[in-house]
Amino acid sequence: MISSVLVATGGFFGAISRAAASKKINQYNKRELPLGTLLVNLAGSFLLGILIGININHSLFLLFGTGFLGAFTTFSTFKLENIQLHIKKKWKTFFLYIGLSYSLGILLAFAGLKIGYSL
Repeated sequence: MISSVLVATGGFFGAISRAAASKKINQYNKRELPLGTLLVNLAGSFLLGILIGININHSLFLLFGTGFLGAFTTFSTFKLENIQLHIKKKWKTFFLYIGLSYSLGILLAFAGLKIGYSL
């Protein structure tokens, strides 16, 4: 029961944080590239790497890793935005978005992991 409460609490704040961050970023984004989703997903990858690297206890990981960062990042919005770019035949942006999301996401998760190990 406590595990579900930790995940739900983290998820509540993670979802609110993502909505606020994406809205603020997209306010200044005049490009086709969905910058709000890209940046929150990259930040989430980096932070999750740090959490795993520092090896926090299980309850804190449920709160911050599974709950907060699980809701802060968004795989479903990323997929939907890619489908929308595909439908509009925005090929350059489509491939750029996918390439940046996966390559930088993996690199930042790895960098976060290395930083977490060193803390």
